[in-house]
Amino acid sequence: MSIAATAGHSSSSWRPPAPKPRDKIMSSLEMLYVVSRNPLEVWNKFHFTEKAVARRNIFGDVVVLMDPAGIRHVMVENVANYRKDDLQRRVLGATRAKGESLLTAEDELWRKTRRTVAPLFTPRRIAGFLPLMSAAAERLAAAWRRKPDGYPIDAALDMTRVTFDVLSSTLFSNGIDNGNDRFGNAMSRFLETTGRVDPLDIIGAPDWVPRIGRLRAQSTIDFFESSVASIIDTRRKAIEEGRQPPPDLLSALLQAADPESGQGLTDAEVAANIVTFIGAGHETTANTLTWALYLVSQADEVREELEAEVDGIDLGSLDAGDLFERLPFSRAVIEEAMRLYPPAPNLSRTAMEPDVAAGTIIPGGANVYMPPYVLHRHRLLWDEPDFFRPHRFMPGRRESIDRYAYLPFGAGPRICVASQFALMEAVIVLATLVKTARVVFSGESPPRAVQRITLRPAGGMPMRLYKRSNFT
Repeated sequence: MSIAATAGHSSSSWRPPAPKPRDKIMSSLEMLYVVSRNPLEVWNKFHFTEKAVARRNIFGDVVVLMDPAGIRHVMVENVANYRKDDLQRRVLGATRAKGESLLTAEDELWRKTRRTVAPLFTPRRIAGFLPLMSAAAERLAAAWRRKPDGYPIDAALDMTRVTFDVLSSTLFSNGIDNGNDRFGNAMSRFLETTGRVDPLDIIGAPDWVPRIGRLRAQSTIDFFESSVASIIDTRRKAIEEGRQPPPDLLSALLQAADPESGQGLTDAEVAANIVTFIGAGHETTANTLTWALYLVSQADEVREELEAEVDGIDLGSLDAGDLFERLPFSRAVIEEAMRLYPPAPNLSRTAMEPDVAAGTIIPGGANVYMPPYVLHRHRLLWDEPDFFRPHRFMPGRRESIDRYAYLPFGAGPRICVASQFALMEAVIVLATLVKTARVVFSGESPPRAVQRITLRPAGGMPMRLYKRSNFT
């Protein structure tokens, strides 16, 4: 493949690939099939133009909110009236170890876990992780530099590797006996297989009824859970024996205590939260970087501006205090990638009592969906929502975006506790890789976004590596 044949598009005319919104409302049978295959394809055209849509379907009473004020009401102002819905808990319950985590816990257990975990992600602690993130990015960049021009890669796999490298060094101090690649790949398969919405989950079948996807994933689940348990057991013994543990997130998690009760987390809860950190801090960031590289590869003007920004900076000299200030366009590219392909494409709650939001009646027991994927492409909230426009997130413009119109990390009390960690990691990795090489999409057709728990490209992201000097 010649370099000339891989040129990108003018970003002013190119629409990144996305499922086409439906014209007609689906029957229950159609919805059951589509949700189990790819929930991203359920949305109708009216979801992208209305503030709220209330209907009754196979899920019962359903209200879909696309109004920022209505979302703020549900997630902040009247948050006590809402809990995670049963379908979400069933799907998430299949992707965790045998304890409750921040993703799945409710009520006092969630509050205790949040109070215990939040101090692990203070700005000061996160700032100390930047050198480890930068080092992981440079290791992948060095591997890229050793490849010949035109070398084929799966960018999704490489982003999985680099983000797991970051997670391994910050969470485990590189203490994974089974190897980063095997452990990271197992986690990806774990989320891919168990993160599907099974029709039995939709109809509320008991948990003891076998799900085919989970049966197929059992060996991966067993490997993953035994690896996590082994790491925790080894570290716990070291702490109990009075040895100084590594200053990583796992040690902090094992030694953390709820400031109100003084209680720490059980090993099962530690394991469950490790799964959460890997899913939220590895899988979601890997997907964001994958989509960002693809978007940049297809938009020449964006790529040129991004390269100019990173070429003018010694990335190794940056600290957490000036990272975003020195790399504003790199951050804008990441944030725009999360707008178009949000890491968590749907947020949902169940109303415990009747309520009203966005002028719409919410019956007690109704499932309330607040899908970032729809919200981020809504015709009433964004200019040219289907186009790749990173400049909307540049300083001076991003301030005009409604806080509840952009939810890559959620909102309210359950906002992602590690959001700044993930954003810092994504920016430094993107900047390092763009400064190193140019990646060119090499797929025969545009990538297809599929929703599991996270939003990923089906079949990976085929690309080819080229030295930057070949384009100057």
